[in-house]
Amino acid sequence: MISAEEVLAKLFELRKEYNDDPEDPMYQALHHACLFISYKIGDFKDYLAEAELQEEDDE
Repeated sequence: MISAEEVLAKLFELRKEYNDDPEDPMYQALHHACLFISYKIGDFKDYLAEAELQEEDDE
C-alpha cells in the first residue's frame, strides 16, 4: 500500500497544478487537505494501516 508520505507528496503535486489560481475550489481543497494531513500525519498513518488491514480481511 502507498505510504502516508507518498500520498501527501502526490497531493502536493496536484496542488501545484492549480497554483495559478488560489481562489479555485480545487486548489483550496487540495491546499487544505495537504495542510491537514501534514498536521495530522500520525493519525493518517494509523488510518492507512487500518485500511490496509481491512483490505487484507476483505480478500
